[in-house]
This record gives sequence, structure tokens and C-alpha cells, in this order.
Amino acid sequence: MSGTEKSKAHMEQARGKAKEAMGRMVGNERMTAEGRADQAKGNARHAKEDIKDSFRH
Repeated sequence: MSGTEKSKAHMEQARGKAKEAMGRMVGNERMTAEGRADQAKGNARHAKEDIKDSFRH
């Protein structure tokens, strides 16, 4: 897996978790949903890189 893509995936997941937690803390449903979407985007990027790695080996 490319180091930069892996770090981007982890960063999106972490950003999403933080945003979701902040949304829950302040009671903002939109921010909570955006956090979940960021996590899903990070998971998708990670899965894409895993698939690419499986074809390389």
C-alpha cells in the first residue's frame, strides 16, 4: 500500500471520529453525520488500497 494513501485513509478516519464525537457532544446531528461520512470515505480508500495490494502480490 502506498504510504501516502495509507496515511490519507487513516487521517480521514481519525478526522471523522473526532467530528462525530464533537457533533455528539454539542448535539449537532449534521456534524455527527459528516463525521460518519468522513470515516466511511477513509474506510473506502483503505479498502481500495488493499485491493490494489492484492493484485500486486
